[in-house]
Amino acid sequence: MPVLRTVKDYIRTIVDFPHEGILFRDVTTLFADPRGFRMAIDQMLHPYAGEQIDKVVGLEARGFILGGAIAHQLSLGFVPIRKKGKLPGAVISEDYQLEYGEAIVEIHDDAIQPGEKILLVDDLLATGGTAQAGIRLIERLGGEIMGCAFIVDLPELGGRQKLEAMGMDVHVLCEYEGA
Repeated sequence: MPVLRTVKDYIRTIVDFPHEGILFRDVTTLFADPRGFRMAIDQMLHPYAGEQIDKVVGLEARGFILGGAIAHQLSLGFVPIRKKGKLPGAVISEDYQLEYGEAIVEIHDDAIQPGEKILLVDDLLATGGTAQAGIRLIERLGGEIMGCAFIVDLPELGGRQKLEAMGMDVHVLCEYEGA
């Protein structure tokens, strides 16, 4: 009898990347496997099946891969949230704290219309800083976030609690202890 695999089975861990002491959860191995990738996309969108959603928003960069696939499955438009300076045209910006410094993300100022219902997606939820900044951008444009979906959660870093404290519905496919 074949062994049933989970999404977590397709993710590899790379030790000491990008710095010593870090266990990097690499989802590119998941993306490269057609069964694993399909499983992840199906599981990420499943809780939102039947919900009224107008657009999928993906956080740079792996959120683009996931968000595009989910938007396609749901026959919806896709909106990227990118690092500062990567989007042409008029944008709004939001800064957020990184472990060692600050970063800025941007979205086109006309990407979301007031009242549109949004699903926010990314590959990994760690401290929640990027997702929080993305949520603030969407809300500034008048979007209503229906949920935030991630493949991996690192619960020790507290991102999920931060998003839930903002009133967000958070869906993750798997968790890893330790940063």
